[in-house]
Amino acid sequence: MNSQASEPVKQSRTIEYFLPEEDKAKLFALTGLKQLQSMVEGRTPPPPISSHIGLEIVSLADGDVVMSALPDQSHYNPIGSVHGGFFATVLDSVAGCAVHSTLPAGVGYTSLELKVSFLRPITASTGLVTAHGWVTRRGRSATFAEADIRDADGRVLATASTTCLVIQSKSQS
Repeated sequence: MNSQASEPVKQSRTIEYFLPEEDKAKLFALTGLKQLQSMVEGRTPPPPISSHIGLEIVSLADGDVVMSALPDQSHYNPIGSVHGGFFATVLDSVAGCAVHSTLPAGVGYTSLELKVSFLRPITASTGLVTAHGWVTRRGRSATFAEADIRDADGRVLATASTTCLVIQSKSQS
């Protein structure tokens, strides 16, 4: 047998991003919803992770956020489909932003846990995907949210549920 292995073709991708605001007082002066609206309106730069995966806010309301992302080959795992980390990052971002949109000024959050269910593969040919996150229960110390990712035909590609720790400012605790 005379088979020759082809040489892999090296690709590259340049990512430009802004560093997050270092002044926490300035960052937390607005409600979560107003912080996110400021990003949509271009007054505040998006977080660096958004540049890595091409994540953009499509719409937002109190407890409800929709984002889109365009997967490409730089997101691939060794078997030629989009890595599960892409799914998890998109779902964590949209569910977390749904939680963020409910927070008063001076209050933060962080993900405590994220459960992801992968239902269909994503490849570069999938095209733009849309993620929807919504709060299912608000609490003083924890808030719960769910999310899904869909393709352009509305097929659900993955779902997630999350618990987020609500971090009260010292003056509110």
